[in-house]
Order: sequence, then structure tokens, then C-alpha cells
Amino acid sequence: MVHHSGSIQSFKQQKGMNISKSEITKETSLKPSRRSLPCLTQSYAHSHSLCQSTSLLQSTESESQAPTSVTLISADKTEQVNPEEKNKDSLLKCSFADLSDFCLALGKDKDYMDDSEHANYDRSRLIKDFVTKDKPESKTKLSKNDMNYIASSGLLFKDGKKRIDYILVYRKTNIQYDKRNTFEKNLRAEGLMLEKEPAIANPDIMFIKIHIPWDTLCKYAERLNIRMPFRKKCYYTDGRSKSMGRVQNYFKRIKKWMSQNPMVLDKSAFPELEESDCYTGPFSRARIHHFIINNKDTFFSNATRSRIVYHMLERTKYENGISKVGIRKLINNGSYIAAFPPHEGAYKSSLPIKTHGPQNNRHLLYERWARWGMWYKHQPLDLIRLYFGEKIGLYFAWLGWYTGMLIPAAVVGLCVFFYGLVTMNESQVSQEICKATEVFMCPLCDKNCSLQRLNDSCIYAKVTYLFDNGGTVFFAIFMAIWATVFLEFWKRRRSILTYTWDLIEWEEEEETLRPQFEAKYYKMEIVNPITGKPEPHQPSSDKIIRLLVSVSGIFFMISLVITAVFAVVVYRLVVMEQFASFKWNFIKQHWQFATSAAAVCINFIIIMLLNLAYEKIAYLLTNLEYPRTESEWENSFALKMFLFQFVNLNSSIFYIAFFLGRFVGHPGKYNKLFDRWRLEECHPSGCLIDLCLQMGVIMFLKQIWNNFMELGYPLIQNWWSRHKIKRGVQDASIPQWENDWNLQPMNIHGLMDEYLEMVLQFGFTTIFVAAFPLAPLLALLNNIIEIRLDAYKFVTQWRRPLPARATDIGIWLGVLEGIGILAVITNAFVIAITSDYIPRFVYEYKYGPCANHVEQNENCLKGYVNNSLSFFNLSELGIGKSGYCRYRDYRGPPWSSKPYEFTLQYWHILAARLAFIIVFEHLVFGIKSFIAYLIPDVPKGLHERIRREKYLVQEMMYEAELEHLQQQRRKTGQPVHHEWP
Repeated sequence: MVHHSGSIQSFKQQKGMNISKSEITKETSLKPSRRSLPCLTQSYAHSHSLCQSTSLLQSTESESQAPTSVTLISADKTEQVNPEEKNKDSLLKCSFADLSDFCLALGKDKDYMDDSEHANYDRSRLIKDFVTKDKPESKTKLSKNDMNYIASSGLLFKDGKKRIDYILVYRKTNIQYDKRNTFEKNLRAEGLMLEKEPAIANPDIMFIKIHIPWDTLCKYAERLNIRMPFRKKCYYTDGRSKSMGRVQNYFKRIKKWMSQNPMVLDKSAFPELEESDCYTGPFSRARIHHFIINNKDTFFSNATRSRIVYHMLERTKYENGISKVGIRKLINNGSYIAAFPPHEGAYKSSLPIKTHGPQNNRHLLYERWARWGMWYKHQPLDLIRLYFGEKIGLYFAWLGWYTGMLIPAAVVGLCVFFYGLVTMNESQVSQEICKATEVFMCPLCDKNCSLQRLNDSCIYAKVTYLFDNGGTVFFAIFMAIWATVFLEFWKRRRSILTYTWDLIEWEEEEETLRPQFEAKYYKMEIVNPITGKPEPHQPSSDKIIRLLVSVSGIFFMISLVITAVFAVVVYRLVVMEQFASFKWNFIKQHWQFATSAAAVCINFIIIMLLNLAYEKIAYLLTNLEYPRTESEWENSFALKMFLFQFVNLNSSIFYIAFFLGRFVGHPGKYNKLFDRWRLEECHPSGCLIDLCLQMGVIMFLKQIWNNFMELGYPLIQNWWSRHKIKRGVQDASIPQWENDWNLQPMNIHGLMDEYLEMVLQFGFTTIFVAAFPLAPLLALLNNIIEIRLDAYKFVTQWRRPLPARATDIGIWLGVLEGIGILAVITNAFVIAITSDYIPRFVYEYKYGPCANHVEQNENCLKGYVNNSLSFFNLSELGIGKSGYCRYRDYRGPPWSSKPYEFTLQYWHILAARLAFIIVFEHLVFGIKSFIAYLIPDVPKGLHERIRREKYLVQEMMYEAELEHLQQQRRKTGQPVHHEWP
């Protein structure tokens, strides 16, 4: 009920308006303090807007009240309405003009405002914002139909009143009856309502529908410190924001002449997305009068109701014993086979959404987000958060931000690639290799390899130049800076989202212990220094021992990965002899390419097979540690999975980038593995082409495999489930919870797989980007598909996941920062060691034609290929041939005083490589640190707004408590005080 002050009463009486005695108290109400006046003024306006824009549905659990007469106040007349009349809402309407005059009158009252405060608040903006927020009619229309579409979707109990908040599923033939019976009795004792209903398609399946009543909701909302709205936010402008407002209006006028951005979502299609703009505070039953409760059925959102029910399910016993607790253990032992919150209805409708509107939020998400035709549109993050919870909302916000930031990286990478494509035929190195018809390269294997002309590598030399040209160093520096800018601006974006979604203080208030941790260490308790309450404690010695065992398991799995890579290396050494003498002429001519391609495919198969073992071992090691909270469990498990898969995915790439062809020796004295297999050399055009091939194939195949497993596999499973239902049930109306049961459950590890896939892709995009500048483009194309694929999967193919809350992306932010640091180091080594950038640079300024003087139109790299190849006497090989062959190295010729020893040029190049690595790393790290310093994690304006709102919330809490105290004294006939007694 809305209580009006005496000032409002006197003001309306001056306007000649009739107000019923049941609405307004004759006594003078509390006089607001000067500090809280602007927000109290806004709260008066908000009380009218709430009554006008929301239909006050009577809760099925509330106590019946005697009918009273309510007065409808309008600008022109007064009308008496009987609340018992059907199809009419008891609404309190107020003229905007009268309210505006009233606020202006308050502004002139000397008792409320002094000069300093009058300069800080713009009351015209208060009224303007209030009027603007009540314009959309679709919002009111949709709120009236809330219960209608819930009932039509079969989301109520059989009485048609109680909403289904959660679903449990079990088989009738299961023998765990006693555990289920005890568990359900304890749930009822905790205040939940349960109703059983058998499945239509399968008589062995039984569904338990769970409803949480109002009193139980309030009890657990208070226990979990859930923040709920209690007062309308105030909008104020100072002089600075006024000037900024004039600038913004100027740009708005310019924007009218520009065409609308096709990527922006149509706001009119999302009537439920307008924020309530209310201050929130921890819910308390003792202070329930502080909160804005217009309808008990909708005060707690569906996501909040589901979270509270799941909290109860996780902490309810099913047997005697401290560890016999939780729905997850019941699912593991087979007592139940599933537990999930229901979807809000079907995601498709026979009626077009443009003319008839969305049937429910799931239908709206499908039409405006999950359809492939919306691939170019921005994501409706607020609606995603409303339906799936903040944790999933933050994932899609991060994925969208990452995809958007990939656009400039892909454009620059494409420019570097096209630069190499355009100048490929002008490259001095490529021209010299293609014209070297009389230069013979030494055999690359011992038995079946023959002498090869250098110009046979012409195509490989040109392809290598596409990725190893003058723009490589620039692009590597650009991507290192890009990674820093991406992460720093994401922190700012995250801070804005956490503020908008009211998550600023959530982590400290709502983080709870895992039931497994409580059951394991219930005998050892210490007092929590924050809450002051005793809680289970894990001894330090026990924790250290478990961590040592876990770390040992991690190192064992990493050594297993290295062993697998070593096996692939041995395979390459054995197979290259066979491919060199292969019957097919194409493979015989391109045996190095065939060897690399076959090794890449085998390595990919090994990666996929090892990933299956990694997940089980990581799960076992994480449970062995007994993490204290769910977030600690998720972070520990995610870190293990990342380490396993990162090493598994990149170990072969590191081998090719930094070890292939580095320790082969020279002709006549090759190094051999186990004194049997000669180590593999790089192609005559360099090792970079092998690195590009390895990265491109693994990145392409892994993305195809991930997309199939994410969407293709659930599609096949869901199709088969629907096929069985159609065979067993004819013309039957399947309720929503049974349709949800036939969908695939979300991965047991939540969003870990989604984040892991993108973080590994981020590593591919940044770590070896100097060798593969097209990686950002491939990542961008994949992510455009990934967003809609994940959206389609969440909306249509998966059961509705638990709407969990989160303030950030967890441990993945630290992993991304670590990858950014590693990327600087690896790119420095790739440019200095893997590519030929440094040898060309040294030759150009030390040994080339431009070393002493620069002549016009003279190419400084002329003669570089001949300078980079050493001589070897064929007579020393014992193959019956004479003359000289060439090989890639800087060694003395056979006629020198020290044949086959490293030349001075080799040591110059080595020193230049080391110097480049040091200069590159220090330069890029300095730029990254400077950019990170310039970009604060929280925008200054947002930081000031958060501090001010904390101050205002405290003031309004005092005012609301004092007003409630005065109301209690009026009821008991005690004198009313206008200040604290």
C-alpha cells in the first residue's frame, strides 16, 4: 500500500481533487531529511508508476482481505471502483502535470532544499525520465499475460495456481524408494510443495513438480542475503553532466540524418528489458515493508526462485549421516535421474512475433537471438541474464566482446597477408630461389632421397613469403598490444555489467560452502572472521598433502603429452624414408609435405583421444582436493583442464617452431635418434611453412569437431528422443516438463567447455600469430558461428540450466592475461629463430651490397640465398657422385682452413637474434604496461555513482525505518516524532 505525505495531500486538495480517506492519512507524515530529498521525490513518482504500469495480481498464498473501496485519481475526474468487479485492476493513477507541479513546488520549499543542493539536482530531468519510462504499452500488456502463458504452457500444478519452480525425475522401477521418500519428506518439512505426475510417453518415468511458497521464499531469500528492490533510483545532473548533455543532444541531431545501424537490436521487440532502476538491499522479513512488492508471484524472478529451490535441494538429507545430503548425490546413486528448472514454454509459435508478440521469454530469445538469421545483430544480454542467469549472461557478454575485438585484428592480419600476396613476385629471396636451376641441395634423408634442385622449392618459397614478410614484426607487436587492450576494456565492460545487474557486492554476501566440504570437515570448525559464525575448516597439512598429490597427477599427464609428441616425432623420422620412395609420383616429389600432413592428422587424433582421459583425471584430482566453495572447485578444475589441453594442443607446435631442424648437424655428420634415425630437417625454404600447416590444420579440424559435438550430437540425440515419443504416443499433449526431459542436459561442468574452447582459440590467435597472421580471421569467422550455435543450443537443444550468478568469468581472466604474456615471448622467438627475418636483416646491413654504401635502385638482399647456403663435398657421402651440394647453415666450405665449422656470420646472427628477443620483449611489455595503466578497470563515472548509491541507500533505509516506526505509533495511538527518538 502506498502512503502519501501531508504535502501531497495538501497539494492535491489545492488542485481540487477528491481523495478517499482510506488512501491518505490525515496526520502529518515524516519530514524527509535534506540529504535524501531528491531520491524521496523520485520515490513518490515511482509509487504512482508502479501502480499504473503493473497489474496487481492477488497471490494464491496471501491472506484474504476484506474488500475496500479504492479511488482512481485522474487529471479531470474521480471514480469509485469496487475491487470485487472482475477484469478490473485497482490502480492508482496520477496526472503527470500535477506530479510535475508538485515536484516543482517541493523544489521551492526552503525546508527541503538549500542553495548548494539546489545547484546539484535537475528536477526537470526527474520528471522527464519518469514520463519516458512509462511510454511503452507492450510492457504493461505483457505483464498482464504473465500467468496466462505460464498456465497455457503447462507450468502450473494441477490446481492451476501454484507455479512449477523445479522438476525432479526418477524411474518407478528404481529400488531407492526409501531414500527418495525420506528426501521428499524433508523437502516438505523445509516448506516446499511437491506434486507427482507420471510421464505420458514412458510409463516408467515419474516427474516431481516442486513449488516454493511465499513464506519459504522469504525465509531463504533472507538467509542467502538476496538483494531485492526497495526504492526508485534518483537521477540527478550537475553542471558537468548538463554540458555533456548538450553535446549528446548535438550528436543525436546528427545521428537522425544517418541511417540506423542494422546491427543494433530493435528496442521495441524487448518490452521486458527496461530496467526497474531501483535501489536494492539484502532482503529481510523484518523489513519487508521497505521493499516494492506489487505482486508476490513476480517479486522474486524465475531465476531467483530456481536458485533458492536448488539451494534447498543441495542441503536436504536423504539418510541419517552427515554426508548423506544433496540432490547431486541422489542423482549419482540413481535415486533420481535428473533435476532441472523448466523452460518457460515452446520456443516456436505459429503466430508471427511481429504482430502477436512473444509467447514467452524463450520464444523471444529464439526469434531475436538464437536464429541464424540474427547473426549480425547485437546480443540481448539483459534478456539472456534474465532467463539463464548472470553467469551465462557474462559468458555471452565476454564472447561477444571477444568477437567484436577480433574484427580489427582480423583486418590487420588480412592486410599483412595481402601485402605478402601483392609483393610475393617482387621478393628478392623468392626470385633467387625460383631462378636457381643449377643449385643442388644435399639429400634430406640417408637412403631413398636424391639431390634436389633448389628451384623445386619455388612454390614453397612464395607461400612462406606470405607469412614471413616485412609486416610480420609489426603484426606481432600489434597483436601483443591488441591482447592488452582487449583484456583492459573487457574489465571495464565487466564492471558496467556487474553494476547494471546488481552484482557489486554479491560475492561477499552469497558465497556458500560446498556440501561435500561440509560433510568431510564437519568435525573441525573455526570461526569465520567475516561472518563471525563457526564453519567447517580444512587443516593446512591435509590441504598441502592433497595439493601435492594433485600437482603430481598434473605433471604425470603433461609428461604423457610430451611422450605422445615424441612418438609423433619418431613417426615422422620413420615415414619420411618411405614417402621419399613412394610409388605415387606426387607423394614422391612432395614427400616432406606428405610427411608433415600425415603427422598433423595423426597428432590431431591423439589430441582428441587424450582429451577424453584428461577430463576424467582432472575431475578426480579436483574432487580429491575438496575445494571449499563451488567457485574454487570450478577454478581448480578449469585450470587443470586448461593446462592439460594447452600442452596437448600446442606441444607439437612448439616442437616445430623451436626444435625442428635445429640440431640435425651437417652432411657427413648428422645427429641421429637412438643412433638409427636421422633427425628431420626443415624444407629448403624454411621451417615456417611447416608451422603454418600445423596451426592451420589443427585449428580448422578442432573447430569443426567442437561445433559438431556442441550442436550436431545433441541434435541427433533430441531427434531420436522425439522419434521414440511419436512412435509410442499418438495425438497426446506432451507437457512442458516432459518436453524438457527429452532435451539434452547441460554439460555437468557448466560453461567450462565453452570457455576452454575460446581460451585455447585465443592462444592460437596470439601465441604464434607471427607465423600465421590469418589466425584472427579464422577465429572471427568461427566465433560468429559460435555465438549463434551456442545460443541455439541453450534455447532449443538443452534443458534449462540452473540460473547461477557470477561477478566475472572466473579464473579465465587470469589465464587470458597469462596467455598474453606468453604470446609476447613466443612471438619474439618465432620472429628471431623460426623465421628468416634476423638473417635477412644481418645480411642486409652487414654482408650485403648495401653494407658499406647504398646505391640507388639496388636491392640490398641481392645474393642472400647464395650467402645462406653452405657447401659440402659430395665425394664424402660415398654415393658415387662428385661436386658440391648446398645445405641451409652458416658453416665453412670444404676448402677452408676449418671446414664445416660455424662462420663468423653465424655468431653475428645469433647475437642479433638474442638482442632482438630482449629489445622486442622489453618494448612490447613496456607498451602493454603503459596501456594497462592508462585504462582503469572501473570507469571514473561508474565508481562515483557506486559510492553515491551506497550513501543514498543508507539514507533511504533510515528514512524508511523511521517512517515505518511512525506508522506503528499511529496505529497504537502513540505520539509521532519527526526525528529519531
